Amino acid sequence: MLTIGVDTGGTFTDFTWTHGPDSGTWKTLSTPRNPADAVLAGVRRIVAERFPGTAPADAELAVIHGSTVATNAILERTGVTTALVTNEGFTDVIEIGRQNRSRLYDLTYRRTPHIVPRELRFGVPGRVGSDGAVSAPLDENSVARTLERVRESGAQSVAVCLLFSFLAPEHELLLGDRLRALGLPVSLSHEILAEFREFERTSTTVVNAYVSPIMTRYLTDLRRGLGNAGLSVMQSNGGSISAATAMRESVRTILSGPAGGAVGALATGRNAGYDKLITFDMGGTSTDVSLMDGTLPLTTTSSISGYPVKVPMIDIHTVGAGGGSIASPDPGGSLTVGPRSAGAAPGPICYGLGGDMVTVTDANLYLGRLVPDRFLGGAMGLDEGAARSGVERLAKRLAMGPEELAEGILAVADANMERAIRVISVEKGFDPREFTLYSFGGAGGLHCASLARLLGMPRVFVPVNPGILSACGMLMADVVKDYSRTIMRPAEEFTDEEAEACFTELERDGLAELAAEGVPAERVRHERYLDMRYKGQSFELLVPEGSDRIETFQTLHEQRYGYRNESKGVEVVNVRLRSRGGQERRLPAPAPDGGARVPEAARLGRRRAVFDGHGVDALVLDREGLLPGNEFRGPAIVTEYTSTIVVPPGTTARVDPWSNLILES
Repeated sequence: MLTIGVDTGGTFTDFTWTHGPDSGTWKTLSTPRNPADAVLAGVRRIVAERFPGTAPADAELAVIHGSTVATNAILERTGVTTALVTNEGFTDVIEIGRQNRSRLYDLTYRRTPHIVPRELRFGVPGRVGSDGAVSAPLDENSVARTLERVRESGAQSVAVCLLFSFLAPEHELLLGDRLRALGLPVSLSHEILAEFREFERTSTTVVNAYVSPIMTRYLTDLRRGLGNAGLSVMQSNGGSISAATAMRESVRTILSGPAGGAVGALATGRNAGYDKLITFDMGGTSTDVSLMDGTLPLTTTSSISGYPVKVPMIDIHTVGAGGGSIASPDPGGSLTVGPRSAGAAPGPICYGLGGDMVTVTDANLYLGRLVPDRFLGGAMGLDEGAARSGVERLAKRLAMGPEELAEGILAVADANMERAIRVISVEKGFDPREFTLYSFGGAGGLHCASLARLLGMPRVFVPVNPGILSACGMLMADVVKDYSRTIMRPAEEFTDEEAEACFTELERDGLAELAAEGVPAERVRHERYLDMRYKGQSFELLVPEGSDRIETFQTLHEQRYGYRNESKGVEVVNVRLRSRGGQERRLPAPAPDGGARVPEAARLGRRRAVFDGHGVDALVLDREGLLPGNEFRGPAIVTEYTSTIVVPPGTTARVDPWSNLILES
């Protein structure tokens, strides 16, 4: 079977494929108007190469896709008209929220109108109590009137979230059946998030209802173009799910693409002997960073565009800094870079597609750090003259020298990315100097060495084909299902027998749902977790279930917050289960040492590049010609199909047995 991993980014859509012992990669510009166009074009190209004269619909084919469709629908507020049905008197919970202010000292701050306006929120009588008992039944006449109002409202999707439905879902199930009879797609909160905290559960369910019809249309178009091919979608938690599940639970795909990169980074890093990693994924539009201390970091307290989303996600922090980030003066005349991006259309000036705003990519090209005729392996030439003119125009406007401006653009972008890494490391009790910076993404190699210096990190790890690592990670991802249940018990009273009973019930669900996804029972393994907190705290820590859960919690709390309180009572709030259907992973094997000297075949010549205000003669290398054991010292520019790696003066580089590039200052 031909298996293709696809990652849709803001600038490029990346493909990697395996077919028996063969594998390959491809990149193309994304198609923002309809992302499916770029995906189908790439799949058709790869299928035609492997099976000449065969359409994708007729090939033995499986596609695993990381999509930005759900994310963009929320960020751009282009989801469908969504209604909320909840308990009478609770229709404004979704807007009241936690009353947190994102800009505390902004006296003119106003909240953005909610995606579900007040006229689309409907209350129904009836109540389930905190013990799971029905304290007031649903009134049939009131339900009928509410359904009629929903029908007349023009809603295209409905979120149903009732008090304590995770304990007794009967009322939600009844409303769901009635609403589906009206022809409306419905998201039920006890199916999306079976946990306490009314606001977060409602918000997560509303987001799912808002984006699921958009995702359904997108995946339906893809399936139509792919025919009989198997189609899976990457989740935010680092596992894949079937397209059918992704249509119902689209909220689980919010960080679909970045999650693939995290999975690929951990697998290839471990394979080469590194498991303490800070991942740095710089693409065309944004940069995603994550800290991995031996395992994928999971969180259940994420938000997107201000809306809490409480499904398990890999803990990834994103900033608007990428190769396409636009440089411009702010109102005071100072230089800013991003978050606005030139994207794929029109893109940076040097792409020659009509862009006229100077970007980070243009600055790198101006400083000689990109080789115009080696971009995408020579498949896409860069217009060096146009980039030079653009940088010089902006420099004149800012009364700066062109080289000073170009280096300033890179310095501002690096500072933005440095702050992002400090958020996930220093602010959470980790010293970045104890980690290896794992660099990937199409633009990561241009900035990784300078970023590591800013952070005092001793080592940078650059895998083979870093520009398509997210797509590679999708081929490595297991099929994953996450389950949770609120129990709210003192930790000392939560016995091992009670824990076993809770997890056993959830594991039965996991086995059944993974079987429906085509995973045999012998490939399933379960991971058990608890949400724990000190009594009286508002939020919890995710704790691996084990023999001494209280001590584990205390240790994690001390690491995160700097203290432990042995005298304070500890609560178990939720039990969590991750059911994982293991997939076969193809990882590179070590190769024989080729000696320290770089082969002549890898030497492409020299190029003037600028570092710290000085022009230097940089060696240009072809990464495909490098051998394990090769060593060289900067300044050097290493080119390959999916990326360019800059080795500044004073930095040494070596190729490890797996062909990864290791940079050290």
